[in-house]
Amino acid sequence: MTPEGLRTFCLSLPHVEEDIKWEDHLCFMIAKKMFAVTNLAASKTHFVAVKCTPQKAAELLEIDGIIPTPYMERNHWVTLQRGDVLRDGEIKELVQTSYAVVVSKLPKRTQAALLSETKGGLKKKPAKKKHRSSSR
Repeated sequence: MTPEGLRTFCLSLPHVEEDIKWEDHLCFMIAKKMFAVTNLAASKTHFVAVKCTPQKAAELLEIDGIIPTPYMERNHWVTLQRGDVLRDGEIKELVQTSYAVVVSKLPKRTQAALLSETKGGLKKKPAKKKHRSSSR
């Protein structure tokens, strides 16, 4: 996967925003919570960092080219050092899982607001029934 492909995919997820932090890290966020972090400049040691479930993090750390994310290992973040460590579909799946894990940790009210916005914004009022006038 290319950095451009990663960015395009992350931004295709609902309600995602991007922000630059720590001078050269592009962060993808949902409700101001990060779910993926990549470098703005090309790097041989950091392609993307994502949040995982504890089981998936342990599984991924067995793969050469995937390391614990510095300072975030205890929160089950892993870093893919290169865009070719996994197939594109697998990287997309990891990003989607990270997004879902972060959304699941949001307050229920925030989750509900995001869901209602995704389904088309404000709820529509039911149409008024037309009354037939009977002429007897």
